[in-house]
Amino acid sequence: MKKNLILLLVIVCQQGIYSQVRYSSSWFGPNANPVPEFTDATIPSKTTISLMGDYYFGHGDLTKNGYIKVDIPLIPECVSFKIWSSVLEHYQTTEEVMQNRGASKTSGSEIGDIYVQTRIRLWKEQKNRPEVILNSTLKSASAKSYATRRYFDTPGYYFDVEMGKSFFTKSSFISEIRLVADAGFLCWETTNSAQDDAPMYGGKIILGNQDWKLENTLSGYWGWKNLKDKTYGDVPLVYSVKLIKQSKNLNYFAQYQYGIHDFPYNQIRVGISFTLSKLTPKFK
Repeated sequence: MKKNLILLLVIVCQQGIYSQVRYSSSWFGPNANPVPEFTDATIPSKTTISLMGDYYFGHGDLTKNGYIKVDIPLIPECVSFKIWSSVLEHYQTTEEVMQNRGASKTSGSEIGDIYVQTRIRLWKEQKNRPEVILNSTLKSASAKSYATRRYFDTPGYYFDVEMGKSFFTKSSFISEIRLVADAGFLCWETTNSAQDDAPMYGGKIILGNQDWKLENTLSGYWGWKNLKDKTYGDVPLVYSVKLIKQSKNLNYFAQYQYGIHDFPYNQIRVGISFTLSKLTPKFK
């Protein structure tokens, strides 16, 4: 009887602690539940691998991590399978940040979550119609150390639609202006099988030519828990600018991202992306 009572008290205490944790971008590391990225509303014709290095700073949290994305066109320019993850995150926070989050320590290393995505082109871009792509994404609960408040210990998913349209000019400096919009629905599990739901949105303007492109992106999502608790921190909004140097099979890029609301980080990202014909599925 005593053992059962003690066990019950332990469970109740644990549930009380979990219920106080805010599963949001304001109270976890930058890779826990970031604003989902979206593309230029195209699907590649060849398998594309992107390797990146991230540096997050500001608000008492310094984070460095690698990042990898692989986009495999199952049907070139029509259907693709995409997978990505942060790699070996290293972090250092202040004592104040650790205490505010209820984290167990101020520094360490973590392995990130894995995302898998299916992309399907619904409509091909034409003169009077934009390209329309449907994305379906699942997030694993791969991260092991929830106590450090770097990653959620719960899964999530989102669905979104990308729409893109290009406009061409006679200038050789900026020969193409592409407008992209993104809208969808994001969901992640919090505590006691409850979940947070959020409409997600974004807009992107891409300027450039065949040698370089400049992307300006504003995006975010709106969690419903914010309606009950304005300090919950599940309404992140971010702005990013990205410069891409293009060549036939290899691109270099650098990005700066600024957290406007409920995302207490600024980010610097540098990376490369390249195509591999040998890893692209062939259809006879």
